[in-house]
Amino acid sequence: MPSPGPGDSDGPLGHPRAHFRRTDSTNDRARSLAEAGAPHGTTVTAAEQTAGRGRQGRRWTAPAGRALLASVILRSWPRVAPLAAGVAVAQALPGSTALKWPNDVLLDGRKVAGILVEGRPQEGWAIVGVGVNLAVRPEDFPAELRETAATLALEPGAVEPVLGDILGELGTWLDRTPDEILAAYRQIDWLHGRDVRWASGQGRAAGLDDEGRLLVESSDGDTVALDAGEVHLQPAGGHSSTE
Repeated sequence: MPSPGPGDSDGPLGHPRAHFRRTDSTNDRARSLAEAGAPHGTTVTAAEQTAGRGRQGRRWTAPAGRALLASVILRSWPRVAPLAAGVAVAQALPGSTALKWPNDVLLDGRKVAGILVEGRPQEGWAIVGVGVNLAVRPEDFPAELRETAATLALEPGAVEPVLGDILGELGTWLDRTPDEILAAYRQIDWLHGRDVRWASGQGRAAGLDDEGRLLVESSDGDTVALDAGEVHLQPAGGHSSTE
């Protein structure tokens, strides 16, 4: 998502803040506030979401009070803002984290956090939505996710300290140059060197280009640059992966 150019970026992220015990989607709430003129850094949090969204239209669900759910309004941002958000969240969380392009955060190879960046550059706003399985218990995951989802296994009281860490890292990385963001992302790029598939092909992930697109080397030697869409691991034998 390109930056709209210089904007009103004064003030720390997280202020002002609107918190809901229960809401449909923090991103939808933040969008309404952004359209009404809320300043850079305005943050919406919730203990529970009834219609949280992930990438590709998927739902993000978690038990009440056991996930970190936050959306931050931006009035200026780097052109690789989704990657900056991924780096920020990965660095803020405890444990050995990595990033699965474009911005799923993995813990020991399983998804522990997701990031959804939405916006209207022509109107001068973007929203970074973050969901972290902070205190989710393994039995809380739907059966179909228990092999691919992870939890930090913290207590619900850790939501506020971890949120503070994420906002601090996000503020830092949004001020970095695209080159710095890309370099940091490449250091924890989980897909690099792995066989992957996407809607129209398959190949081996070969890192990111300077625009933040995923490079994939196909079996015929061509290199494809993916700038959107879903990428999955390609398991041995060519069968579909649940990754």
